[in-house]
Amino acid sequence: MRPPYLLLDIDGVLIPFPDEHGSTPATHTRHDVVPTGRSADNPVTVWCNPDHGRLLMDVIRTGLVTPVWCTSWRQDATTLIGPLLGLPMLPCVDLPRPQITTSHPNGYLGKRDHVDAWLGDAPAVWIDDDFTGLDHEWAVERTAKGTATLLIQPDPHLGLQPEHLTEVTRWVAQLRTARAA
Repeated sequence: MRPPYLLLDIDGVLIPFPDEHGSTPATHTRHDVVPTGRSADNPVTVWCNPDHGRLLMDVIRTGLVTPVWCTSWRQDATTLIGPLLGLPMLPCVDLPRPQITTSHPNGYLGKRDHVDAWLGDAPAVWIDDDFTGLDHEWAVERTAKGTATLLIQPDPHLGLQPEHLTEVTRWVAQLRTARAA
């Protein structure tokens, strides 16, 4: 049986948002990257925690999950952000570029409908900082219908923490045990 997907967002997860004082966590280092469609003289500054790559690779190497980028960075996730963290090339959910002014156009995360269709009946753990209560209800309903789904929501000013990945590993191990029973 195929391992569950590990869907990874970037902004607010691997790149925390500055706090009210404009600060990012001291654990993160500054990088300037040039996303697709931008000129080299107009880079984007990102702050990444070098430990994230090692922590994510510890989970990926277990073979218990299939990691996939699920971010508005799209393919730039694997060519720009992944290498900063020492991550291998990962596939990417090909999210549309909606013309919206909010990430919650229907009261829930705008990319959720696309992700739901992309996942089909595959189990998944999704790490994103921008879920609403409706997203959490969706995960509970999906799980109740037999498709195990876990949402992990880091604080967008702190980003991914080791305990989030411990939760992923624990959840996937329990899922595997339940399937074997």
